[in-house]
Amino acid sequence: MSTTEFLAVRGRKLAAGAGALTTALALGATLSAMAPAQAAPGPTAKPYGVITAKMGLSERQYPSTDASVKGYLRHRAQVNLVCKVRTQPVGGNSVWYLTGEGRATWVAAKYVTNTGSVKYCKEVQRGRIAPHNNAAKHAVG
Repeated sequence: MSTTEFLAVRGRKLAAGAGALTTALALGATLSAMAPAQAAPGPTAKPYGVITAKMGLSERQYPSTDASVKGYLRHRAQVNLVCKVRTQPVGGNSVWYLTGEGRATWVAAKYVTNTGSVKYCKEVQRGRIAPHNNAAKHAVG
């Protein structure tokens, strides 16, 4: 085989290899373009809680077991959580959640599994907390 023939064969092999590499790169770019994009950060989902007490949970007027009962939430019920405070401990947990279920009521965090981050009531705009409920303003935390 002459040098010229050798170079011609070698050139064809290199061209074929380069073509395969170009095809692989193009295919990779196409597949990555088709991959589902990550969700763009949008509005933060409002936190909610799921009631874990087997017998359900009382909704209170203020964050205390001495406050009057304003409603009742069944086991596994979902409830919107507006904010939290630290007050009277229930079962070693001093956090209470202000709910956003139609009327503003309080539930003991001991019996609520929350999703997302629940801010302290002092970090939430006062306009978002029900005006009749001053317990959040006077709570320790």
